[in-house]
Formats: sequence, structure tokens, C-alpha cells
Amino acid sequence: MEENNNVMKKFTTAQFLNFCLGFFGLQFAWQMRIILSGPVTEGLGASPFLYGLIWLAGPFTGMVVQPLVGNLSDKTKSRFGRRRPYLLSGAIIAAIALWIFPNSASVARILHNLTGLNLPAWTALLIAAIMIWIIDACINIAQGPYRALIPDVVPQEQHSLANSYISLAIGLGSVVAAATAPFLKWAFDYQMSINAQFIMAALAFTLGMLWTCITIKEHSTESANVENSDVQANEGSFWQALKDFFALSPEVSKICLMQFFTWIGTMCMMIFFTQYAVHTVFGVPDLTTVDGLSAKLYENATLNGTNFSSVCFAIFNLVCFLVAIPVGILSAKFGNKKVHIISMISMIFAYLGMAFSHNLYVVASMMGLAGIGWASICALPFAMLSQYIKPGTEGSVMGIFNIFIAGPQVFVCTIVAWIISKCEFGVGEGLVNYHWEYTFLIGAISLALAAIVAKCVKEK
Repeated sequence: MEENNNVMKKFTTAQFLNFCLGFFGLQFAWQMRIILSGPVTEGLGASPFLYGLIWLAGPFTGMVVQPLVGNLSDKTKSRFGRRRPYLLSGAIIAAIALWIFPNSASVARILHNLTGLNLPAWTALLIAAIMIWIIDACINIAQGPYRALIPDVVPQEQHSLANSYISLAIGLGSVVAAATAPFLKWAFDYQMSINAQFIMAALAFTLGMLWTCITIKEHSTESANVENSDVQANEGSFWQALKDFFALSPEVSKICLMQFFTWIGTMCMMIFFTQYAVHTVFGVPDLTTVDGLSAKLYENATLNGTNFSSVCFAIFNLVCFLVAIPVGILSAKFGNKKVHIISMISMIFAYLGMAFSHNLYVVASMMGLAGIGWASICALPFAMLSQYIKPGTEGSVMGIFNIFIAGPQVFVCTIVAWIISKCEFGVGEGLVNYHWEYTFLIGAISLALAAIVAKCVKEK
């Protein structure tokens, strides 16, 4: 049933917690994809550069899907609301792809048996890449409309706090996703399979979004001003929407530039941390070209490195979870910009620590420090932008803003991946490794540029 009251009532703590449950499921699935996509694709023969190219799924689908779906959701009129059809459909399709992805080699064998064709050796890797593209597209289908729900249903004065609760959900969802397998190994000496972890992610995403669709009551399309004549006049094309977006305020361009550099820095860690943990911290050489017997010698170290990566991501997101609400409270008191700059500086120091020290305890501690910046990145740029959103354009604005999250990923997936692929060194017996730690130096420089741009933003 739709909410028809034009006056938005302030959310209580319980309502905020309920509101962010769907994002908990979304982030659960996304975190599993971040941690485990590397080991799965590397096991199928993906080199560092090829792995980066596979990661292009995220930015390309983000740049295309979120603006498109955001605009469509602004104009959607249905008995289920404007946003909910996209939340649930994205979760269901992603769940199917999450199940198929770790089984790509099995799917390739089934195709071979059914067709009788002599399929090339890279068929399984191609299937895995397609599944990643589907997963990322579906996450974007759900993510944009979910962000647009905040200005849809939450009063303006609570937007920073609402985005902080989204950060809380991001942190908690990531902690549970990352920590489950290492905890079971530590507590019960049970190693959870990669397949089981992806099935768990599929269930979390679907059930979380279903809960949100059932419990969150959107305002009616009339009360959301979807039929506002000014909005209708500007709905003609994506380019018109983009033009209108930058016409909102001169500060919007600065926020977008800040977001661009921020996400270069963020994705340097997100994309490559598991490889850094396995190959740099645990010293496992590149295994994409070695035979099965040689790879078997490093199986235990690879598993330990992957579990260590999961633990580090759990620490990273636990800190995000713990500081998410304090970040929202402090930003309401001192301003979004000041809190965001300080948070990014903490992330810069964390990156430098991981670039120059590969000690397990130092790396884990630095990931915790980086979690402060992550809590801010997940909330405050969106709160800064929401000051300029016109009623009825929430989905379109959030979709366009996502371009400045997705675009930087293209840079990281191509240029940064290429740089790492050129920085190899021998480790004896004809084996090589790569300087994965260089990604943190690039990330630190990008975050410093983001902080400088943020200093120039004038808040309302």
C-alpha cells in the first residue's frame, strides 16, 4: 500500500534499521563477489590484466544501467511503487548468476557433453566473466533505486543520517559475508566451500530485498511530484538529464570530481586486495601458467591468503559499521565536508601503511583504519549531493552520480591492472610474482586529490 501523505514524518531508529536491511543483503552479495571473484577467475586462468578487464563489468554496467534504471524508476507507475520492482527483479536475477559463477567450469563441461563440441579451454572463464557482468548489472539495477528511496521517503534534514545507516548496512553486510568462512574454520575447523559462500550471498540478497519491498511504503507517484510539469519537460533524453544535473549548482561538478578521485582510490583496494593478500603478504607466486602439480604445492598458502583477505575485509567493514552512525552525527554537527576530508586522510595513511609493510598485523590494522574512510565514502558524498536534488528526479540524479563511481573503476581495471602486469619479478624456479602493493600507492594519491577537491566544495 502506498503512502499518500505529502508530509514526510521523521524516521525513528527502528525505522532506519528496517530501511537498511535490503542494502545489507545487497552488500553481502557484493562483498562476496569482491573477495572471491579473484580466486575463482585466477583458478580458471585469468592473468592480472585479464582479471582487471573482467572487473570492467562493474563500471560499464554502472555507467549504463544505473542512469537508465534511475530515470525509468522516476517515471514508473505501478501498484508496487516506483522503486520496488527494480529492487526485487535485480536481486532475483543476481541470485541465479551468483549460483552459476563459481560453477562455471562445471557449466562448461555440461555444455561440452550436451553439444559434443570441442569447446576452447577458455570457455569456463568466459562463462565466469558473463556471470560477473550479470551480477554487477543486477546490483546496479537495485542499488540506484535503493539510494533514490532516501529522498523519496526520508525528510531532508535526516538525509545524512539515512545515508549513514546505509553505511552501517554496508559495513555489517560486508562483515558477515567476509567473516563467516574464516569463523567456521577457526571455531569448528570447517572450511566453507566457495560454492556455499556464493549460495549464501544469493539468499541474503534476495531475502533482504524482499523484506524491503514488503515493509517500506513508498509515497505515491503523485506525492513524489513525478508528474510535475518541470520534471516532465526535462525527461526527454539522457543528455538533457545530464545537462539538468550539472545545472543544479556549480557545487555539483565539484562533488562529482571529488567522487571520481575517491573511487579510483577505493577501487584500487577493493579490486586487488585479495591478490595482494595471497601473492604479496603470503608470497604465493603467480599460478596462472603453472601445471596442476606445481599449483598444488601452494594450495594451503593460497587458502590462508584468501581467508586472511576475508578477515581483513571483515575488520575493514566492522570499523565502517561501528563508525557509520557517529560519522552521520558528526557531519550534522560540523558539516559533511569537514568530516569527509578527515575520514579520507585516515584512509590515505592506511594505504601507505599497506604499501610499505606486509606484516599480517600491520595490514589488518591498516584495513581497520581504512574502514573509517569507507564509512564516510558510503554516506557523505550522497548527503552532499542530496541537497541539490529536485523532487521527482531522485532516481535519475543518483543514476547519473553513479557514473562518477563507475567511471573511475574503468581506470583501475585497465590502467592500474596494466601497470601491475608490467611490474613482475622472479621468485625462483621459473616462477614470477607481481608488485600488487603498488595499487595502494596509486590509491593514496587519488584519495589525496579527492580531499583537495572536497576542500573546495561550498556546502549549503
